[in-house]
Amino acid sequence: MADTRTPVIELAGIGKTYVSGDVQTPVLFDVGFRIYPGEFVAIVGGSGSGKTTLLNIMGLLDRPSTGKVMVEGREVSNLDEQGRAEVRRDRLGFIFQFHYLLPEFTVIENALMPCRMKGPKYEAAEEPRMRALLDLVGLGEKLRNRPSQLSGGQQQRVAVVRSLANNPALVLADEPTGNLDSRSGRIVFDLMKSLSRESGIAFVMVTHDDDFALEADRVIRIRDGRIESPGTPRPAPAEAT
Repeated sequence: MADTRTPVIELAGIGKTYVSGDVQTPVLFDVGFRIYPGEFVAIVGGSGSGKTTLLNIMGLLDRPSTGKVMVEGREVSNLDEQGRAEVRRDRLGFIFQFHYLLPEFTVIENALMPCRMKGPKYEAAEEPRMRALLDLVGLGEKLRNRPSQLSGGQQQRVAVVRSLANNPALVLADEPTGNLDSRSGRIVFDLMKSLSRESGIAFVMVTHDDDFALEADRVIRIRDGRIESPGTPRPAPAEAT
């Protein structure tokens, strides 16, 4: 049976070639797949396989050379820079390998930083939700701490919460456990997966950790810029009767 859900993001015929003078370097070739609400997806591949380029295109941080990117049914690959920035702000969240917390701001201020882009009224309205999320991830007593007063795992948990600040449809995570020890990495991974389940937000995680990848709803494998396997989307939840 065909999946009738609207994908959170859809890539169709994506190619990417970098040009430097007379030199052309193709990186991605005819990449296409769909990610649905609430899915937790791992993208895996060796170094140089095109994972980072693919994630940058999904996050509208880079433009494809060919093909289309659709976010919630809307083509966004042809938008100007302001339009792309608005989609990133409103519909996408980001988690990086390094937390990128601002050292002069507190935990709650860092978590609310994306809300500031929408103005003080929006930030004030969202603060109770962000406080609740920080409490949920075990940081309720650290709201006024600076990043330097947190462990690496705690810092990354703040980054995970920050990615949810603007209620995105999709969170893109680039090696989010790569700088953490195994215990902290497990905590952050489990946190992302549970938040995806509870919120219905889709998560796409680039990872080198095969154990984590195997725990995702599906694995998208990329090799030499081509999708080897797009995996099978998790079925939509059955509707109550």
